[in-house]
Amino acid sequence: MLLYKLWRSFVKEILLLKRDIGGIVIIFVMPLLLIITITLIQDSTFKNLEGSKIPIIFIDNDKSEVSKNIKQELESSKTFELLTNFTEQSAQNAVFGGDYQMAIVIPKNLTKDINSNIDSKVQTIVSSFGLETDSSAVKKTVSKAKDIHLYFDPATNIGFKNNVMNAVNKMVFEIENKKIYKAFQDQLGTTENLEENKNLISFKEITPKKGNMDVMPNSVQHNVPAWALFAIFFIVVPLSINLVKEKSQGTSVRARISPTPYFIHILGKTFTYLIICVIQFLLMVAVGIYLFPYMDLPQFDVTGKMLQLIVVTLFSGLAAIGFGVLLGTVADTQEQSAPFGATSVVVLAAVGGIWVPVFLMPEFMQTIAKFSPMNWGLNAYYDIILRNSGIGGIAKEITFLFLFYVAMVAISLFYERKQNAV
Repeated sequence: MLLYKLWRSFVKEILLLKRDIGGIVIIFVMPLLLIITITLIQDSTFKNLEGSKIPIIFIDNDKSEVSKNIKQELESSKTFELLTNFTEQSAQNAVFGGDYQMAIVIPKNLTKDINSNIDSKVQTIVSSFGLETDSSAVKKTVSKAKDIHLYFDPATNIGFKNNVMNAVNKMVFEIENKKIYKAFQDQLGTTENLEENKNLISFKEITPKKGNMDVMPNSVQHNVPAWALFAIFFIVVPLSINLVKEKSQGTSVRARISPTPYFIHILGKTFTYLIICVIQFLLMVAVGIYLFPYMDLPQFDVTGKMLQLIVVTLFSGLAAIGFGVLLGTVADTQEQSAPFGATSVVVLAAVGGIWVPVFLMPEFMQTIAKFSPMNWGLNAYYDIILRNSGIGGIAKEITFLFLFYVAMVAISLFYERKQNAV
């Protein structure tokens, strides 16, 4: 008998949804447009960085060995297009005015002063070992350290700025090392070829493997689960509006006085919106698998992972439905539920790591993120897609998502019973 009542409640929800076809279309179309737009923007950004050069101003006041080496390194990086017809003042005005991302100004006599400093220090070190040196050279005055001026557009991304500064520091460091090594060669009279002096330590990234192939994460693997989760939680808006409508139209009163328990009414909504969540996710996956390759984007690979992903989707959907039920139960008008629902989903997405990675947040925000249902769902998706975890590896996250649903529905039932107690 309860199953029949649950079925009738489910049918009632379907009929209600059919009255708002436009809203249902938005629920499905909005996430698809979002995932396509975001992925295209991110992927095209990466391709632009790889396939085209960023124009920057390069002013060489040294016109000697060190500045030529720096210029050669910048040109060989295939990232920058060097513009040289500027003075330092005009470069500063152009960069601060937003015309260019950055400018690099090499000071006068940079090579000469570096050579002088290195020779003086090397000869001092060599003489400390009791070796013969030119005593007059040891007494050379050490020049003050030179500054390479870097100008950045105030609107430049901080990550880009840090990457450029690190790259310039690395270039200067390598140039100085080679010159120091050469100075010791000259003082000690060795004949070893400087070009054969390779780095003793280098970096090699070890990536996960699938068979004999390296598995390299891409923008699609990050965006599909993230925005699918965002879409799942966005059903909070229509679900809460649905509940508010029922209160204003008297449907909830008829549901309470009927012989059907009120929790059956909530379960009917749960099953209905769970189906919507699964359809949303399957549409996202279909776009990633079939449409993205035609848009010159990486294909979304779900080989052997679909069952686990559906499980995460179901539990994430439960968490979203629980939150929507609570919001719709507490809110009195659509003007309360709709904007609060949309805003709260955006806040949950921001806190949960959809917009900004959690590890980039302040420490207290990282702690808050651990209590976000979106963060639980996102970690579960990433564990499956990027870390190749099974159901056992995501047990904690799906448990938290289910408990969140139970807690939200329990609070809603308690609130509803208290509000309608005679």
